[in-house]
Amino acid sequence: MLKQLRSKIIEALISVLPVTLIVIILNLTPLVNFSGKEIGVFCVSAVLLLVGIGLFNLGADLAMTPMGKYVGEGLTKSRRLTLLLFVCFTMGVLITVAEPDLTVLAGQVANIINPTTLILFVGVGVGVFLVISMLKIVFKIPLAKILMLFYFLMFGLAALMLDRGKGDLLALAFDSGGVTTGPITVPFIMAVGVGVALTIGGSNSSENSFGLIALCSVGPILAVMALALFSKGDLTYTLPDYGIADNIISGFTGTLLSVTKEVLIALSLIVIFFFIINFIFLKIPVKKITQIIVGIFFTFVGLVIFLTAVNVGFMPIGYKMGSDLAGSSTKALVIISFMLGMVVVLAEPAVHVLNKQVEEITSGGVSKKSMMIALSTGVGLAVCLSTIRIIFGFSVLYYLIPGYFISLGLSVFVPRMYTAIAFDSGGVASGPLTSTFILPFAIGACSMIGSGAGQVLTDAFGIIALVAMTPLITIQSLGFSSIVKKRAREKIAMKRILSSDDKQIIEFE
Repeated sequence: MLKQLRSKIIEALISVLPVTLIVIILNLTPLVNFSGKEIGVFCVSAVLLLVGIGLFNLGADLAMTPMGKYVGEGLTKSRRLTLLLFVCFTMGVLITVAEPDLTVLAGQVANIINPTTLILFVGVGVGVFLVISMLKIVFKIPLAKILMLFYFLMFGLAALMLDRGKGDLLALAFDSGGVTTGPITVPFIMAVGVGVALTIGGSNSSENSFGLIALCSVGPILAVMALALFSKGDLTYTLPDYGIADNIISGFTGTLLSVTKEVLIALSLIVIFFFIINFIFLKIPVKKITQIIVGIFFTFVGLVIFLTAVNVGFMPIGYKMGSDLAGSSTKALVIISFMLGMVVVLAEPAVHVLNKQVEEITSGGVSKKSMMIALSTGVGLAVCLSTIRIIFGFSVLYYLIPGYFISLGLSVFVPRMYTAIAFDSGGVASGPLTSTFILPFAIGACSMIGSGAGQVLTDAFGIIALVAMTPLITIQSLGFSSIVKKRAREKIAMKRILSSDDKQIIEFE
């Protein structure tokens, strides 16, 4: 156990170190002006962050992934489709309520939408689309067809929102799809998909196990769009307080207690429901249950430390960095935003869970290294494009509409496995660090460049949606390039065979 934990913390160190170094190096330049207290709190938070990520990743391996796999395999073997769908819907709602980055996003728009209402709508969206995901696996429906149907519906609702004067909430709606697939959701949902797909079997079982994250990202967008269309009242946005508390110890303690309470309630709902299902249907051996309990403990402690660190240290630094860079140089803002996007994705806990499962299921065909390069490039481009949008002040739809059409177009030419992995990666890349560091970074830049808080709602929000979209293109491009290279090698090999002047006579007896 200690050896595993040491390995996880080393992985976390490699993940957290780049973004920490960027902040420290920037502090030595005239582009930003951090106080000694801000840098000190940030460095302490960075240490806590790597401990939190390490503990969480270990907990995910011991608890969240096995829980999802047992639910998927056990309920599929029972051949009771209705029961499987009911459990998936309920777990989808409960896990979404527990998702930390959704709580962070809801807190940053609390003055225009009640956080509880937003979280419940998003939870129902995930639950419904997790049911649709199960039906996709059971009936072997191609992912691209389902995505095309719901993306057309999504952009139809977007047009309706613009027509009814609700366009200010468009960026928030698209962001809600990105934040729901975070460190708690990804291990469980992916494991459920693997369990169901492998139990059902078939020639495409590995391919069918992917795509669940992609579908579960669509549900929240549609749910928040529906909420926006029926919402009434004042939509005036006010900036949250991103400052570091005057009393660091009391601020840290208050955040720790608040986060502990939220994580405890959220995880308790999932755990209690899982053990009820286990007692009635699954009957998992005691040894495995003990391992899951230990894993849940690590998950809980890791999440508490992680969320405390990002709320206390990373959110204020992200906001200050964005506002300082925007005030100093917009060119530097664009360049630094690309670098931040590339390294921040390394620190997302769910990314490592996805990369590991992709490498295992594809038997090394898609390596963790190639996945990480594609994800880093995609997220870097997303944050860079978002800062350009903040500078020039145009709608997020100018990116999302062509971006999703390119993604769906590529899905026609690349293997279905790459398409499913790409769409899953989009949801995974936009995790808690995106909502607690990159989003405040964008809000800080927009508050300095824009004309007021109202512009923040339309221009700064939407960055999470772009982070979720660009990996769809980069990873499918990776798949497309692999096909082109493979065909080129085959063509060269065939030419060599046809042009060879081999006069050897082969005699058959």
